[in-house]
Amino acid sequence: MSLEISNAHRAEILTQALPYIQKYYGKIIVIKYGGNAMINEKLKEQVMEDIVLLHLVGVEVVLVHGGGPEITETLKRMGKDSIFMNGLRVTDKETADVVQMVLAGKINKSLVNLLQIKGGTAIGLSGLDGHMIKAEMKDEALGYVGEITDVDIRPIIDLINNDYIPVVSTIGCDEDGNVYNINADTAAAYIAGKMKAERLITMTDIEGILRDKNDPKSLIQCIDIEEAKELFDTGIISGGMIPKVQCCIDAIEKGVKKVTILDGRVPHALLIETLTNEGAGTMVIKDKHNEE
Repeated sequence: MSLEISNAHRAEILTQALPYIQKYYGKIIVIKYGGNAMINEKLKEQVMEDIVLLHLVGVEVVLVHGGGPEITETLKRMGKDSIFMNGLRVTDKETADVVQMVLAGKINKSLVNLLQIKGGTAIGLSGLDGHMIKAEMKDEALGYVGEITDVDIRPIIDLINNDYIPVVSTIGCDEDGNVYNINADTAAAYIAGKMKAERLITMTDIEGILRDKNDPKSLIQCIDIEEAKELFDTGIISGGMIPKVQCCIDAIEKGVKKVTILDGRVPHALLIETLTNEGAGTMVIKDKHNEE
C-alpha cells in the first residue's frame, strides 16, 4: 500500500508540473552556472539532472558557465597570485592562457560529460568557436578582461535545432585573435538577450536580493527595474550584488522576459523555480505594473 501511495504522490507532482511544462515547452531558458555554486559535487550532479529533465520535457536550455574558483586554484598551484579590481580578475597573458585552459577545457568538458552521464545530449562551445563572443579590452589596468562587442548566436541555435544542450564557456576574442576573460554573468545576459530568451536564471551561492544582508528572511522575491535602481541608490544592493543585479537589468533591457537570481545551494533549485509556483531566489522583471 505504501508503494501505491508513493506512486500516486509522484503522479500528483507530475500533474502539478504540467502547466509549467506547457508554459516553457519550446522556449529558451539560459542558465548561468559558475563560481561557488558549482563547487559542491552533489549539488552539481543535481543541477545537471535538472537541466537534462528540463531538456527532455521540451525546454530549450542553454548552459553558460564560469569557473572563477577553479581558475584561482589552478593559478595558485602555478605559484601565481590572483588579483582583483572591482570584482574582476586582473588578467595578463599567462592568466588568459590559464583561463582558456580551465574554462574551455577542463570545466566545459566535465560539464558536458556529466550531462551525458545523466542522460542528456550536450556539446561544449567556447566564445572562440566561430568567434562567437567578440570582445575588446575593457580596461588596460585589467589586462585581458573583455568587454563584449557582439555575440553570434548561430552556433548555439544550430546545436538547439539538432537537439543538443549547448554548454558555453565565457571567453572571447577580438579580430586579432587576442583571447579575453569574460565575466560569466555579463556573457549570459548578452547571450540571453540576443536569443530573446524566455528566462535567464543565474545560479549563485546566496538567497537572492536581501533588504538586510544579515537577515536571510528579508529576501525580496520579485523586483522590477525601477525598484532595483532605487535599491542601488539606497545602498541595499551593494558590493558583489551590484554587477549581478546590473546584469539582470541589462538582460531584460535586451529582451529577456524574466531573470532570476537563484540560490544554487538549494537542492533541485532549478526545478523548484521553473516547474512549481514556489521559486527559490529573487525574480527581476521589467515592470510590475505591466507584467503579463
